[in-house]
Amino acid sequence: MDVTMMKKDESESSYYYYSSSSLSSGCSQSQLTSSPWNLNCPSENSALYAEATEVAAHKRKAGRKKFRETRHPVYRGVRQRNGNKWVCEVREPNKKSRIWLGTYPTPEMAARAHDVAALALKGTSAHFNFPDSVSLLPVAKSSAAADIRVAASQVSKVFGPTPTTPSANDESKAVVFFDEEAFYNMPGLLVSMAEGLLITPPSIKPFDWDEVQTDLTLWTY
Repeated sequence: MDVTMMKKDESESSYYYYSSSSLSSGCSQSQLTSSPWNLNCPSENSALYAEATEVAAHKRKAGRKKFRETRHPVYRGVRQRNGNKWVCEVREPNKKSRIWLGTYPTPEMAARAHDVAALALKGTSAHFNFPDSVSLLPVAKSSAAADIRVAASQVSKVFGPTPTTPSANDESKAVVFFDEEAFYNMPGLLVSMAEGLLITPPSIKPFDWDEVQTDLTLWTY
């Protein structure tokens, strides 16, 4: 009886060892769980990690390339979007987050918005796009992102395009249309001339050369 039990225990131990070895080396699909990382399969985990690392590196390269292509060559923190719009964002000091400052019709306005944020975050020692930004730009109440956005929104009012009004010279150069037909009453004049053609001209009185008393000569001296 004891010998039979010992053989049974040895067979079960051998089966358990074989199953564990197959899991650790083969990692069959039936043993994979819903999680992307399988604790029983180190080789599968390393493959997933390598794939995830490659995808992340590709995204970082694509993002850097797009940033280089769209950023303004002169102004800091300014990028082009949709061909004719300019956006601005700044990085917070000692943080990875950025503060979105909005979209503007010209790169100069977006650069002014950047200077507003730079003044609020770093003070007068910051790098500005324009040297006169400290004296001309509105100052944010604090370095909070909400206050900086409020101050940056005022850039459109201060530096936005002003509506053009016609000057005195433009008014003097304006073209004036003169209707001659209406001024001279040309339609009525033409009608009057047409009616005149329909009237019978007056008759000429008869003339008799014999009744002339004066001698007419061809040559007079």
